[in-house]
Amino acid sequence: MVLATAGNSARNVEIVPLSEALGAEIRGVDLRAPLDDETVGMIRKAWKDHLVIRLRGQEMTEEDQVRFGETFGPLNRSAKKRAHHNANNPAIMLISNIRENGQLIGALPDGEMHFHTDQSHQETPCSGTMLYALEVPREGGDTLFANCYSAYETLPEAMKQRLAGKRALHAYDYDNASTRRGTVLREGIPHAIHPVVRTHPESGRKAIYVNRLMTLRIEDMDPQESEDILQMLFDHIEQPAFVWGQKWKAGDVILWDNRCTVHARTDFSAAERRLMRRVTILGEKPF
Repeated sequence: MVLATAGNSARNVEIVPLSEALGAEIRGVDLRAPLDDETVGMIRKAWKDHLVIRLRGQEMTEEDQVRFGETFGPLNRSAKKRAHHNANNPAIMLISNIRENGQLIGALPDGEMHFHTDQSHQETPCSGTMLYALEVPREGGDTLFANCYSAYETLPEAMKQRLAGKRALHAYDYDNASTRRGTVLREGIPHAIHPVVRTHPESGRKAIYVNRLMTLRIEDMDPQESEDILQMLFDHIEQPAFVWGQKWKAGDVILWDNRCTVHARTDFSAAERRLMRRVTILGEKPF
């Protein structure tokens, strides 16, 4: 256990819900300082209860962000050397449209991005994603989050029965469909098959686990029927009653649970700088 500094005490922590759909802001925590077990427990409970948590006004080094991320589980560390990964800290990934010497320093630089859950095209997707905002545009570049528990729970009973036991193909074509849905599984594109409805390993609740960006089709189903059901599910998940939007400020930290939410990005001017630092928490095979 690490001891809390005078600046981090559980008695100073305040948890404020951000919407009826999901999301809570955690106040009274300085992520530059270690956190005691009680404070960590409060933060983890808020994450479980609200699916998305926000801490504002933070000034974190990469090491601070990694340390905080590790309170939620082991982090994904890239084994490959890429321009948007820190060579000295493979847990850190940059999301940015900034160019240095004509080269992008980060991934996913510009524009609107369809609703998705991170790494659903992999066999063991990450459980959580944390973004830390360093530079943000004056307008746009917001992140929208949708509650996939609520989306499942409000489906008609007949549709729940129709989806029971069904599995769907997820693929991510970074070169051709990185921000908007693709429908063709090209050779060599990373892909995986997961349940259409997954069970959260901690809460035990069921959530819809398809998303507009990466889900191509439902297996063992007529192609047109698959597409019709997927489009219905996408629209159902994304309705305003289930969505909350984060308007970023520099110093914001957001952590979301990829097992029961999807998220999207709104458009913003390519002329304005946007720089985010990302870490992801290792997950488990969906079931």
